[in-house]
Amino acid sequence: MELEEFLRQTQAEVLAEIGERLGAAGEAYPYPESVFAEIVMQHMFEIGMTFEPVVCHYAARVDNANLRLSGFAISDDAEQLDLFVSLYDQVGSLTPVADTDTKRAAQQCLHFLAKCADGRLANTMDESNDAYLLAVTVHGCYAKLDQIRIYVLTDRQARAKNFKAREIAGKTVKLEVMDIERLHRHWSAGKPRDELVVNFEEMEYGPLPCVYVPGEMADYDYALTAIPAEALRLVYEKYGARLLEANVRSFLSAAGKVNRGIRDTLRDNPERFMAYNNGIVVVADEIVLGKTADGGPGILWLKGMQIVNGGQTTASIYFSKKRTPEIDLRYVRVPAKIIVLRACNTESEETLVCDISRYANTQNSVRQSDLSANKPFHVEVDKLASTTYCPDGVGRWFYERATGSYNTMLAREGTTPARLRRLKEVVIPPSRKIIKTDLAKYISAWDQKPDRVSLGAQKNFERFMEEYREQEGQAPAPLPDVAAYKTMIAKAILFKKTHALVRPMFPAFQGNVVVYLISLFAERLGNRMDFDKIWILQDISPSLRRHLRTWATEVHSVLQNSADGRMISEWAKKPECWVAVRSALYSGVPDDIPELVRYR
Repeated sequence: MELEEFLRQTQAEVLAEIGERLGAAGEAYPYPESVFAEIVMQHMFEIGMTFEPVVCHYAARVDNANLRLSGFAISDDAEQLDLFVSLYDQVGSLTPVADTDTKRAAQQCLHFLAKCADGRLANTMDESNDAYLLAVTVHGCYAKLDQIRIYVLTDRQARAKNFKAREIAGKTVKLEVMDIERLHRHWSAGKPRDELVVNFEEMEYGPLPCVYVPGEMADYDYALTAIPAEALRLVYEKYGARLLEANVRSFLSAAGKVNRGIRDTLRDNPERFMAYNNGIVVVADEIVLGKTADGGPGILWLKGMQIVNGGQTTASIYFSKKRTPEIDLRYVRVPAKIIVLRACNTESEETLVCDISRYANTQNSVRQSDLSANKPFHVEVDKLASTTYCPDGVGRWFYERATGSYNTMLAREGTTPARLRRLKEVVIPPSRKIIKTDLAKYISAWDQKPDRVSLGAQKNFERFMEEYREQEGQAPAPLPDVAAYKTMIAKAILFKKTHALVRPMFPAFQGNVVVYLISLFAERLGNRMDFDKIWILQDISPSLRRHLRTWATEVHSVLQNSADGRMISEWAKKPECWVAVRSALYSGVPDDIPELVRYR
């Protein structure tokens, strides 16, 4: 998909989301800038660039400084923080954005961070404002933060995709721009255009000894080498996430067992690092060879260097040394496979890079949800989705058991503009797409496991599949039939419609409110629920909406009060939170909800 077409698709997605929210009675106006920010943050989370995001819109003037925030994401160990600020202009065609505009937005977010860090911002805010809890949390965990990034999100094209890092209260803050071009690049998993030149000759190690194989019959040349860990650390220190652009995952945390293992090996057995580690895969536009001290072939420098696999290894080396300065990297080498591109055109080149990134897997590159795609349960749900039509006899739901299969389907079946438009507007619009992790969330929330769902999409999915495997171990688990599939979709509809209701009611933590509200509804009224009516209507009734809105306000109050000053998103992960929510008192249930079967 070309960039301009991708821009139009993104604009259409924002408009469709706004239209859906406007269709719900009683909703506040969904500002396009806010909707755009939500969509982009969620996309960045799904491809592994950030942690599970929380929408949190804040704008104020404090001490003669303008402060802005659109959302944030914090790692589970509270050692990494991402802040987001949106610049959405609803442009109809590819339009540049001035660096002064993106810098200004980044600066406003920096002001927010600085005042959180020194503890002054919370004193200017009402405690009922959900940004207040963020300000308190950032102040409390600031000392142990190892990585802070600020992203400016925009639908225009930015010349500079990042700016010089800033120092805030002793911490380095990276400033990046996720413009429509970069978003498209990640969406298509293609090669970024940023030109990075890495000169190994200037480093103390000199040219890298290598085995070089010219690609006589291929569209690439090939080199094998071992990069000194200290050289790789310096390159990452200089370029940061830009070095990993073609590897859609950035470094997320040292808490994972693979990254912990890298850190422990560097500290305890550095001489064995090369034996233990699978190494990295690098692509480059150009390579310049020279001679090493012993006269053998050596790599002097690489142009357009990108680490397409091994981003976790690279960043782990950097952060391990930063956190534990006594780690000695002098004798650590990292195996590296270098692909030098020689494609005759940009399209072929980007296809090759995409394939390399996809197939050259590292330890962390495949998620549990990806590995589970071919489990019988998911295969059967996929089959049911493709053969079960909505009550109108025209539309269907789409189950994305393989990442990217929805876009593949659109490309395969939307062979003309008219067919593509009909697919996206009538047959299978994006609003009727369900990915595996979302289905696990819908089912787990209804199964009254809101604390588990609040752990995040991947962790909940892993537990969801563990339960499924346990059932398989005891006896063959019955695969879903058409009736079970329709019930699943009804649960999805209930969850999605509830989320649309709750979203404008609170400035932040709407996702936690929705999950707990659904679990509460299931616990109190699940035995009366008639999912067939939701399937037939493909919606929920106005009376059910009113009741959900009432309980949402009450659930939000219980979450706030029981959190006792903690971040709601963190408190929601505790089993004690679910105990507090289900033990509270709530308004009575009206008799006019058609989805509830009346007691006889």
